[in-house]
Amino acid sequence: MSSAKTITKLPPQVLVFIAVLMWSTGGVLIKLTSLDAFQVTFFRSLLAGLTVLLLTRKAGLRLDVYGIITSVIYATLLFLFVWATKHTTAANAIFLQYTAPIYILILGPFIIGERFHWRDLITIVFCIGGMSLFFVGKLEINDYRGNAAALVSGIFLGLYIMLLRHPRAAKTNSVIAVIYGNFLLAFLTLPSGIAVMGMISVHDLALVAALGIFQIGLSYILFIKGVTGGTRPLDASIIGFFEPILNPVWVFLFYGEQPSNWAILGGLVIVATVASHTLIQYRSRSSMSETAFPATEPPAAPGGLT
Repeated sequence: MSSAKTITKLPPQVLVFIAVLMWSTGGVLIKLTSLDAFQVTFFRSLLAGLTVLLLTRKAGLRLDVYGIITSVIYATLLFLFVWATKHTTAANAIFLQYTAPIYILILGPFIIGERFHWRDLITIVFCIGGMSLFFVGKLEINDYRGNAAALVSGIFLGLYIMLLRHPRAAKTNSVIAVIYGNFLLAFLTLPSGIAVMGMISVHDLALVAALGIFQIGLSYILFIKGVTGGTRPLDASIIGFFEPILNPVWVFLFYGEQPSNWAILGGLVIVATVASHTLIQYRSRSSMSETAFPATEPPAAPGGLT
């Protein structure tokens, strides 16, 4: 219990990074299981929904129009990514989903009143450029259906992240969409789950349990705490670029597959870009704090300086 409290007291950006780190294990865990994509989706979503429900039930389960919209967006995001991965390459799916920051940059001022900064646009351009290096010679547009689904999943990812910072989010349980969204997805893939229910091995059960409880359930709780705790939606999506970077690392460690030189270069570009963006933003906010609170006056209580 004390360790859990210690984790939740970490800076919001660190919580987001831990969540992204947990997300990045999904590819390896899914590869290790013999279940198909829809069977994995059923068990993962069912266990994720139950995990979040048990850990956040005291916050309430009331579902309003805002909660319904967010839940549907969340479920659609997960479903589209699974569907895209099944109809195109995994590289295409994850790369096209991580166009989410572009949609946040475009729609943020209209949906949540997020201020536009030129450094954000520069950061996105460099991150997308770094991501593209991962797939030099591999990014193909043969199956337009899978690629289109992945691209739309990026739109829904951007919408979901923005809705976490919407003014309505403060009036409801911030994880309500994860609970109902996962249960909705589990219901839609119920036939696939029932088909394998009596035959699933202990090995596969352990893997889908890890996917549902840790890779989705606990990670989304940390991610939501990080975003609602002060991390800007665009910054959260930029930190999210570490997920596709870390995926090949786990693949290398467990399968011995050497990432290409282009992938290594792309990783370095993204890490350097995110680090520079974070440093510039930190210095900017520090300057604002010093201006607002001179050394001769006591600082105000901690608040969301965004």
